[in-house]
Amino acid sequence: MTVPPTFPLTGEPLALDLLNTRPTGAGDLIAGPEGLAAWLAAQKGRLGPVAEVGPAEVAAVHAVREAAGAALAAARRGGPPPADALRALNGAAAAAPAHPTLAWTPESGLTATPHRTGTPARCLAAELAQATADLLTDPRVREVRECEGADCVLLFLPAHPRRRWCVASACGNRARVARYYARHKP
Repeated sequence: MTVPPTFPLTGEPLALDLLNTRPTGAGDLIAGPEGLAAWLAAQKGRLGPVAEVGPAEVAAVHAVREAAGAALAAARRGGPPPADALRALNGAAAAAPAHPTLAWTPESGLTATPHRTGTPARCLAAELAQATADLLTDPRVREVRECEGADCVLLFLPAHPRRRWCVASACGNRARVARYYARHKP
């Protein structure tokens, strides 16, 4: 029996959640279809439905993640993103354009839902490329931080300026325990 991957940090901007699928010591949490399907389930409601997850979807998501990582690293430093990262993100977004689909229900009234055309892999990559574009153009992009926990590489956008760890109950506790033992060494 395969143990499903654990996603150490979700609920950040979608592009950061995508980048956080490679935590230190855990490998690539979306290396294959099973892992990607579990990550998509953890992101329920934030992405359009994906009927089946196969190698094409994994490859498309990996391509967006690589480009997003390079572009975000540059944006955090205040520099221009690499041209190849921008080309990859723009290509992914253009491969499955979105248009609004209007619907009426008595419960919610008139709604406009984005609808993308293209293969499932292209639609998924386009949604993630759009989420990356949203993050890269957010004025707070330079506030994105890397967790200060030992050996942690997860990224987060702090809601509070004093936030130092991706998850206070995990990395924060480990840091506090390490400080305690350092102060109380015999």
